[in-house]
Amino acid sequence: MKTPTVKADVQSFAFDSIRNISCSHDLANDRKVLVGRARASQVLGLSTDENVRAYLVDAEGKKKKRKGEVHRKIEDTIENYPENFCVLNGGIVVVARDYEIDEKSKTLTLLKASVINGAQTQGVIRDCSHGDELDIFVTFELIVTKDEALISEISIARNFQNDVQNISIAGSRGVLEDLETALRKEDPKIKLRKSETDRSDEYTDTEKLIQVLMALAPPEVLEESELSVRDKAYTYSQKATCLKDFSKVYEAQKDEPSTGPNRRLYVFFLDVAVQAWELYEKWKTHQGFQGSGLRSLERDGVKIVEVPDGIIFPIIASLSVFVKKTGKTWSIQQPKELSDSELVAAAKVAYMQIAGSNPQTMGKRSACYSSLLQLTTVYRKLIK
Repeated sequence: MKTPTVKADVQSFAFDSIRNISCSHDLANDRKVLVGRARASQVLGLSTDENVRAYLVDAEGKKKKRKGEVHRKIEDTIENYPENFCVLNGGIVVVARDYEIDEKSKTLTLLKASVINGAQTQGVIRDCSHGDELDIFVTFELIVTKDEALISEISIARNFQNDVQNISIAGSRGVLEDLETALRKEDPKIKLRKSETDRSDEYTDTEKLIQVLMALAPPEVLEESELSVRDKAYTYSQKATCLKDFSKVYEAQKDEPSTGPNRRLYVFFLDVAVQAWELYEKWKTHQGFQGSGLRSLERDGVKIVEVPDGIIFPIIASLSVFVKKTGKTWSIQQPKELSDSELVAAAKVAYMQIAGSNPQTMGKRSACYSSLLQLTTVYRKLIK
């Protein structure tokens, strides 16, 4: 593994691609701006001395901060979507007083370099790597200037300029209020994440819940609604689309009678919200995977600590055939004849034979969903 080298204030930084995007204003003010991508290992050796915010999980005296929502999201991307990390993550901004570039060896030599935005990304990468090379690329922006006052201003501006994310838009429009109310019927203390600033552990992951709800939605209910029926594989890999779909149904059902197609789907979401989240949490740490031999599981001894989303989303989606409406209420009724062990066994076959033992591939491949759905469909026909 090629790692960054440091000598005094000079540091080498290997890149995969780079481009000089300096404009006339940059050149007139004696600065240069370059953008590129590099292996994650290159980020680890960079200082954060100029950054206004250090890694928030690092020790602060004897106290250690807990991981927030931002850190968990970065971890989720590394673990479940490594091939998309460079486009899903905002990357890092680096400042240096001077630089040299060797196109042949694809190496930058940086003078007094420091991360001024992206310390959280750097810290999570370090935590996830455990000393090993991660197969991910990081987007970087390099600002080269000797203007110390400007460096300070850039650091402040880049750390406190926040984009409005979809979750904040949905939260501000009241799209998530009914969903939170439905969850609070089970536990009054539940709080849904409704903004990008809702980062502590006290908030339930709204986007993940909506992904699970979309995975469980019966196709016959989806067909009548505003939503086009998609392959259920999208529920694993397209969380932003799932949130937009939920918002679309929320808006469409407002002006419909209780029997309207969008109202019907919206009521389904609210009715099964609690059960859906319990189902996700159950499969996320399902001990039925003990002895399965799947390498991607996180273990503590023999105990299963975490099952990748790519493995459990096809399982959850297959249970959509057991969604029923009894009276006025929707629920998921997995028959006692179908044991979880059978679902684990079927998931293992799909994981190894279809997905090539890659959880990300399993979460995205339609054939894995079809394989699990064949099993649950057989049981649905048997118990009718």
